[in-house]
Amino acid sequence: MRVPITNTSTRYGWATILLHWLIAILFIGQFGLGFVMVRLTSQRSAFELIQLHKSLGFLLLGLIVLRVAWRLGNTAPALPPAVGTLERKTAPLAHMALYAFQIALPLSGWALVSVSTLEIPTMPFDLFVMPNLPLPESDASESFWAAAHWYLAYAAIALVALHVMAALRHHFLLRDSVLMRMITPSSARE
Repeated sequence: MRVPITNTSTRYGWATILLHWLIAILFIGQFGLGFVMVRLTSQRSAFELIQLHKSLGFLLLGLIVLRVAWRLGNTAPALPPAVGTLERKTAPLAHMALYAFQIALPLSGWALVSVSTLEIPTMPFDLFVMPNLPLPESDASESFWAAAHWYLAYAAIALVALHVMAALRHHFLLRDSVLMRMITPSSARE
């Protein structure tokens, strides 16, 4: 059986699946990394983790832009017939919210480092200097963007948890194909 790169009317293609899980791992990993890096007592270790966090944030931003572009060019498989009207209306809104958070979080982090008065250059994976956004540097701006980044992160954690619970509900309670079609495009289960 040939595995399609693009989505079909019943399944996700391998490109969507690969992007979904890569972004999921990075996105969830960024929560953990962010939580740890701000609690370290060693300034050197904290600095190194902050640089890694920034690098992964830029990678995540690029991947989510690619994911959204891929989503716009590929139809999503239809939900199983047993899915109710309310869920049919809220599922697309939840997915749009996930995309919005996945874009807003790296952008708010970029804004945070751009307005910092410390003027530490951002070098994603030590490859090049990422230019700052054209925002004025100030302690007040840095406080604002730090708070925005923090609140967005915790709201995104809640939304990711809801997304995971919905997928598990489909798999274990409703016993439909919603989760399985995001795991493998070649599964015989429909």
